[in-house]
Amino acid sequence: MAINVNILAKIIRYQIHDISRSFWLFIYTLFFLLASYGLITFSSDAPKVLISLMNITLIIIPLVSIIFGTIYLYNNKDYIILMLSQPIKRSTLYFGLYLGLVIPLILSFLIGIIIPIVFSKIDLGEHFDVLIFLFIAGIFQTVIFVSIAFWISSVYENRMLGLGLSIFSWLSFSVLYDGFLLIMIHYFQDYPLEKILIGFSLFNPIDLARILLILKLDIAALMGYTGAVFQKFFNTNLGIIISILSLIIWTVVPLILGKRRFAKKDF
Repeated sequence: MAINVNILAKIIRYQIHDISRSFWLFIYTLFFLLASYGLITFSSDAPKVLISLMNITLIIIPLVSIIFGTIYLYNNKDYIILMLSQPIKRSTLYFGLYLGLVIPLILSFLIGIIIPIVFSKIDLGEHFDVLIFLFIAGIFQTVIFVSIAFWISSVYENRMLGLGLSIFSWLSFSVLYDGFLLIMIHYFQDYPLEKILIGFSLFNPIDLARILLILKLDIAALMGYTGAVFQKFFNTNLGIIISILSLIIWTVVPLILGKRRFAKKDF
């Protein structure tokens, strides 16, 4: 798979310029600005602010990324057809569209969080590593759920079906998955499930990011014995490496599957 870097860069620049004028991207940035400013204004407790930002990040970013990504690819069908009439490889166009959307979304998230923190008087010195992990989690949630959105949009021609599957995917990761784990814990509470739960956590990028952030805030005790097991594993260098690799896999696999489908798709 050969990608023309110059053409890729031009596609990315055009997409960023086009998306930067989007009203919804402005609303997305404004939401994080107001949410961060409000949390910092009404609370001087750094851990509480970071926990609230974590909850907002792990709900809003996956939802916006997967919906925006799905609609974005469907709405660019005419542009895709026009570009494919030129001597441009489909893989180059696909990754150009992907990066052209991911980069503005990431910048909006970072700007919305960083600006209120920089101009606030809240002391995050002791929790600076948590803030870095929050940024890493937000970036991974963006690239992962946009890649899932592109995969779904490349597989299904029906716009409503694709959008419905995208919303269901977000709902599965953010709500239904935790419900499944709670049911399993309830019915198998007499068995040692802690190590099994660690394995299951790797299959959900939202839960994986949440666990890493909670453990960095040293409040794993609130999770009981399971939290102690998670802390023992995820707070080690091996645990962090496995977690980051899992998030990378969650990014790459849907992206490659979507690219393969896009390469064979009849426009």
